[in-house]
Amino acid sequence: MTLACLRFEDLVLMALAIASVARQRVILLACGSFNPPTIMHLRMFELARDYLNTLGVYQVVGGVISPVHDAYGKKGLAPAKHRLEMLQLALKGNNWVKLSNWEADKNDHWSRTRQVLEYHQRSINCAVDSNSPSCPTTKEPWLPEDLDSGSSPVTCKLLCGADVLESFNTPGIWQPPDMDYIAKEHGIVAITRAGNNPYKSIHVCDPLFNNMRNIHVVTEWISNEISSTEVRRAFRRNLSIRYVVPDAVTEYMEKHNLYRE
Repeated sequence: MTLACLRFEDLVLMALAIASVARQRVILLACGSFNPPTIMHLRMFELARDYLNTLGVYQVVGGVISPVHDAYGKKGLAPAKHRLEMLQLALKGNNWVKLSNWEADKNDHWSRTRQVLEYHQRSINCAVDSNSPSCPTTKEPWLPEDLDSGSSPVTCKLLCGADVLESFNTPGIWQPPDMDYIAKEHGIVAITRAGNNPYKSIHVCDPLFNNMRNIHVVTEWISNEISSTEVRRAFRRNLSIRYVVPDAVTEYMEKHNLYRE
């Protein structure tokens, strides 16, 4: 049968099938303190997945949250064991975003974002090609199922807020080779936040500007400027934080008397 004999509906289905095969598979990775995790941390994943999937060239197959190690030394940072437990509670019932404890629990030091991306990318590559002799025999629990069943590679992209892009231009925070590597080899998906201009951040930073085709800015049209800092302040003052963090996380904070001292 020639293409001329096919119905329009059949041609559309064929085009969609070809597009789905050619799509680049993506796992979104969010790094940070998550101190405590809020609904905005979780919503970032939904916004990024919808945006990338709508472009038609990506297929988001999973999401990963990687909380920072205690050695990061941020003032008021709750111990990793508590932040990991709160994230487990926040992610309960989420069927596609998983928790990775490699950064927070499996090391004795703080890891730069590039190292976190490299580790998770290696684990993803092993899951896609499990026959490699350098790959471990056990599969990481944060990996999606059936990664090896796809025909395309899987890229680990950094998911962050637009304030992180702005920090790329703050001296001393990021190493220039790391900025170039992250943007070029992995790519960045940045969610807009009030008070940040992600396009200006890209414009004034050479590593970002040179790799701007691999950076996606996603507009959050439902304005939601939740801040973990403000959550901690409200909780310390015995003010309600309901509907800002999951109820199970609030109960955990109460039980372990977090952020009150």
